[in-house]
Amino acid sequence: MAVRTVSISTHLPASPETVWDHVQTPRLLHHVAWPLIRFVPKGARWPAERWTEGRHETWMFLFGFLPIGWQVIGIELPTATPGRHVVRDNGYGPLIRRWDHWIEIEPEGRGARYTDTIHIDAGWLTPVVTSFAKIFYRHRQRRWRNLVNAGFAYQ
Repeated sequence: MAVRTVSISTHLPASPETVWDHVQTPRLLHHVAWPLIRFVPKGARWPAERWTEGRHETWMFLFGFLPIGWQVIGIELPTATPGRHVVRDNGYGPLIRRWDHWIEIEPEGRGARYTDTIHIDAGWLTPVVTSFAKIFYRHRQRRWRNLVNAGFAYQ
């Protein structure tokens, strides 16, 4: 089965620096993923305030309660061009061999262009996982827009 790619973008009415500041926190992941996916650290705790580069093992729960296994969140901070921010989650797990998620943030008008690009390899499950990824990332970006419009008032 070939690797499939999903790429979804949205405009956020916040500065790229503000968006970047929030992207670097586990708190944002929990907020934008809820209630479709809940992440729970496997063993150790999450980084306190900011993601650190490296492997972060997590349990995942669909709709917050249905266990769907574990996944590695593999944080990398590649060098980006001036004015642009990039973070990579080079993740994987027993069901999803490759969950290579790139977040790109760049200036756009009076705000930021936020793009999620995900390269997925889940063997014979790749079409199903790709379909879910499209739903999940649209959901995440809707939650992002709502969070920005609420002045970053996390619930």
